[in-house]
Amino acid sequence: MARNRKLQPSHPRAEDLLKPREAAVELRISFPTIKQWIYKKKIRSIRTAGGHHRIPQSEIDRLLFRTRAKTAPERTLDMRRLSGRNQLVGRIESVQISGLMAEVVISIGEQRITSIITARSAREMNLKPGQTAAALIKATEVMILRV
Repeated sequence: MARNRKLQPSHPRAEDLLKPREAAVELRISFPTIKQWIYKKKIRSIRTAGGHHRIPQSEIDRLLFRTRAKTAPERTLDMRRLSGRNQLVGRIESVQISGLMAEVVISIGEQRITSIITARSAREMNLKPGQTAAALIKATEVMILRV
């Protein structure tokens, strides 16, 4: 997604602008919904010279985190909070990626928990042996959360 658009120099502050479709994806709403919000002034937009709407990143942040933390570090901590009670924190013992799947073994005290997750998730979290991680146990599934 192209996010390097800047406001015209005549505007007091330059910031990233998103197309309505890009903003809808970030807010996890439909494109028609964001158009309605623009027309009803529920979300601030800027019109380009060609008449197209662009939405400032600050508006996305305002709506996405309106009841949550205001700064990026606070948002990161806030996202890590989960309602799951069964979180076991330990040290990653091994990560084996094979094809689409990855096996992650976490050592928790004298115990070991093994979870099979997607290889993509293991790569995105940059899981490596020796790191601290949490096993989140929900019903019959164990999910890995890097801490």
